[in-house]
Amino acid sequence: MDRRRDTKRANVEVDRLSSLPNDLIHKILSLNGLKCAIGNSVLSSRWRYIWTSMPCLDFSSKDFSTLPKFLEYIANVLSRRNNLVQVFSIKFCFIGDFNQAFVQQVLSYAFSHSIQQLSITCLLDNRIQLPLSLFNSQSLKHLTLTSELIDGSFETFCKAHSLTTASTLSLPSLTTLYLADVTLCNEDNNDQSVGIFSECPNLKNLIIDSIKVKGSDVLHICHHLLSDLTLKCVKGSLNGVNVVAPQLKNLNIRQYLGKDLQYRISAPDLSSLRYDGYHPLDLFTKGFSSLEKVYLGVYSENVAYAHRMLRLLQQLQSVKFLTLSIEIIEILSSSVELISRQPSPFINLKMLKIYPEKVDLKEQAQKKANMSMEVKNYLLDGSPSATFILVSLEVFTCSSV
Repeated sequence: MDRRRDTKRANVEVDRLSSLPNDLIHKILSLNGLKCAIGNSVLSSRWRYIWTSMPCLDFSSKDFSTLPKFLEYIANVLSRRNNLVQVFSIKFCFIGDFNQAFVQQVLSYAFSHSIQQLSITCLLDNRIQLPLSLFNSQSLKHLTLTSELIDGSFETFCKAHSLTTASTLSLPSLTTLYLADVTLCNEDNNDQSVGIFSECPNLKNLIIDSIKVKGSDVLHICHHLLSDLTLKCVKGSLNGVNVVAPQLKNLNIRQYLGKDLQYRISAPDLSSLRYDGYHPLDLFTKGFSSLEKVYLGVYSENVAYAHRMLRLLQQLQSVKFLTLSIEIIEILSSSVELISRQPSPFINLKMLKIYPEKVDLKEQAQKKANMSMEVKNYLLDGSPSATFILVSLEVFTCSSV
């Protein structure tokens, strides 16, 4: 009796869903993935073919015991899909072996159906090369290329596992690009530009995470429309990053690996800068006249960085809202004699906030969020009406829990 009642209730739920418009059903089905949507096709005649018109597709080899079964599944889906329906997005994840011809087949189908969002994740057990010449679309707006380690240590991953890209992207409609654990091949060994973005004229948002550049010791990013740039954990043999982006508004740099890089930034319209890293930011710029917000978080208290820190702060003189970690204050406090001879660089400051970095609980009792009068004068004398907030460890700890 209970089983019959449950079956009847399930049929009622299916009937309720069946009365919804196709667009809404597609959104509901996409929450559980394409494979599940195909499995639901047996529920009713209304659902039998509805998956064939889903605009969002996802393929993952993790769902299959062998690569041939995975490839056969994709081939069946693409051959049975409603060919008149455009593809909005594809998420494509594969493990290990890279079948370039098959990936090209999937991409060709996507590009011929006006795809706008594409995400490719490679679960690696060795290095593979993915030629960027595979990507040639007039409609694609968002592209994500990432690689992940199947197993093994992080150190092994950094040394031996990467998704290698060669050539350039030819994506005239692309606005957002995310690259993670990717090695860019600078085939021409041209230090002026790696060339990967040269045929993406509408690129506005760029996120680069754990990237290497083969054939150059400097990562060059030059783009006239780029407005948002995030650089995380640049690694390999790189020792510098050069950015030329006249319309860049937001710059986010995170360098946790202890690698000390030099950043040359030409972005006169920059309004927001965030930096988190072990070393103080080694920045060279001609100035940021439109700078509104700056957030600087440093983990090292090495007093040898005092001169670099002063030079950095002087380049940020137009900032209005400034947040510094207590480690920066400690670096400045180690050179009171040096800063006492320097005028306050900040003439437009409206708010200065000092906060403790996230330290080990055992260290918290020993760290104090104090600031000497000399350091306070150096930071605030140029803007005496600025609001000053010094966050104590107790407040910081409570707000972080």
